[in-house]
Amino acid sequence: MPFYSDDIIEEVRSRNDIVDVISQYVRLQKKGSNYFGLCPFHNEKSGSFSVSPGKQMYYCFGCGAGGNVFTFLMEYENFTFGEAMEALAERAGMELPKQEYNAAQRREADKRARLLEINKEAAKYFYSLLRNDRGKNALAYFRKRELSDEIMQKFGLGYSDQYSDDLYRYLRKKGYEDEILKESGLVTIDERRGGYDKFWNRAMFPIMDVHNKVIGFGGRVMGEGEPKYLNSPETKIFDKSRNLYGLNIARSTKKTQLLLCEGYMDVIALHQAGFDNAVASLGTSLTSGHASLLKRYTKEVYLTYDSDGAGVKAALRAIPILKEVGITTKVINMKPYKDPDEFIKALGAEEYQKRIDGAENSFLFEIRILQQQYDMGDPESKTAFYNEVAKKLCGFSEKLERDNYIEAVAVKYMIAVEDMRRLVNQYGAQIGVAGGMAGSGNREPIRPKTGIHEKNKKEDGMKQSQKLLLTWLIENAGLFSKIEKYITPEDFTEEIYRKVAEILFGQFRDTGGVNPAQIVSMFQNEEEQREIAGLFNARIHQVETKEDREKALKETIIRVKQNSMEYHAKAASPTDMAALQKMIADKRALEELEKVHISVD
Repeated sequence: MPFYSDDIIEEVRSRNDIVDVISQYVRLQKKGSNYFGLCPFHNEKSGSFSVSPGKQMYYCFGCGAGGNVFTFLMEYENFTFGEAMEALAERAGMELPKQEYNAAQRREADKRARLLEINKEAAKYFYSLLRNDRGKNALAYFRKRELSDEIMQKFGLGYSDQYSDDLYRYLRKKGYEDEILKESGLVTIDERRGGYDKFWNRAMFPIMDVHNKVIGFGGRVMGEGEPKYLNSPETKIFDKSRNLYGLNIARSTKKTQLLLCEGYMDVIALHQAGFDNAVASLGTSLTSGHASLLKRYTKEVYLTYDSDGAGVKAALRAIPILKEVGITTKVINMKPYKDPDEFIKALGAEEYQKRIDGAENSFLFEIRILQQQYDMGDPESKTAFYNEVAKKLCGFSEKLERDNYIEAVAVKYMIAVEDMRRLVNQYGAQIGVAGGMAGSGNREPIRPKTGIHEKNKKEDGMKQSQKLLLTWLIENAGLFSKIEKYITPEDFTEEIYRKVAEILFGQFRDTGGVNPAQIVSMFQNEEEQREIAGLFNARIHQVETKEDREKALKETIIRVKQNSMEYHAKAASPTDMAALQKMIADKRALEELEKVHISVD
């Protein structure tokens, strides 16, 4: 990702009013000094989504989503920070500074740019051919598949001519040389035959990356011919194990999950039926690269693979790959139909939604398919099945999750819960599964009597105190001059709060005020931005009297200072004289603080 200075980031942010930007996505109504609407990040009926023109921030009091204009685009459009910078700079008519390249890097960047140009030209050419007499057979094929003109346009569908050098001659006329055309994956250069096309007489499916740039193609042969489907080879811009068909559209879905299909037509049929969250791998099995890409956009994937044997095998391969990156997976049952395209043509979108709603837990799907290998009427085979299930249950290292699955499997496959748990514990003892299983029989791991670690309770309480003190300062900038003698950024032992305090204290000293949106811009991690947005939108519980508010503030300051002293005392070396002197100074400051009156006026 390109590096941008804080000044450039702040200029881009300040030239994009957050109300104007968010209004393009969310209907907002002004109430008082802020704007409110329905949160785009979770389903709600009452508008708890607030946009503050003064703070140049948004915050949802329902789900906690919040941040500045960069955060909004990162969450809504699934942009990286760099992508959000580029989009907002373009919106403001700004030109971002170019990243410096050495000669080799510049040549490589230029080559990638030309390859993208070639693919774009090819896509435009295929698109136009489909819509004239030469493409009538391909158009008839798409019509037979019941695709609308709108969906064909949305996915840029096209046709490659029946003459095997048609695209080659077209691109040569556009000024592209054999050397670069050979690297495009669209043309083969042969000493004897000259240049000829990779795709000819095929219905064409442009493949786009998440930035809507054409990086490759899939083609379905018209009439007889092999292979039936053909994909672009790997090139400098096309890696089929790290791209997904339809993700350029699905990335902006408001649905909570992505639907993972096997083929282009399944994706297109689902989008036409209103399921704009469908994607597919590109003529290859799901890879860890695909899983990592999916994780960037969702926490939940529903497999909608073919219902035949090959589809079941593909699902069984995909489930552990998705689990490895932390994606929750479910499996959609499309029987008696083969695939989503067939299903929707036969029963429609409403029935397909019901199948989504009733999708099967991926682990229970694995067990159901496993059970088909055993004769449950034969005692020996039945015992073998239970043993295999017990081994698979040991894969859950978290005890609560493992227990829940033990109960679910026991109920479904008619075995006593305790018998299944005993079997799981036996295997767990052999392989050393975490959670108190290994060598422990049925014993529970020892827990504190309260069920809560007292240390964690104390740490959570201190985190809240530090957060509360920052909120006090944000809400009342006049407090800074009254407490800076006693509190410094180093007193915030939570790393993120210390960073915020350093920036906040600097703004107070430089300008006497707070620039909330600028502070958020200094953090590029979305979770950190959300946490910081919460600081600027937290509500301090209003107590009845001024005296009570002052008492609550002072108690918060003292707690933060005492915790800071304990924290730094533990970390200090006995021979560190500077640390010792600071501890003495802090002790005096605390003694003075306990005597002084701090007004909230």
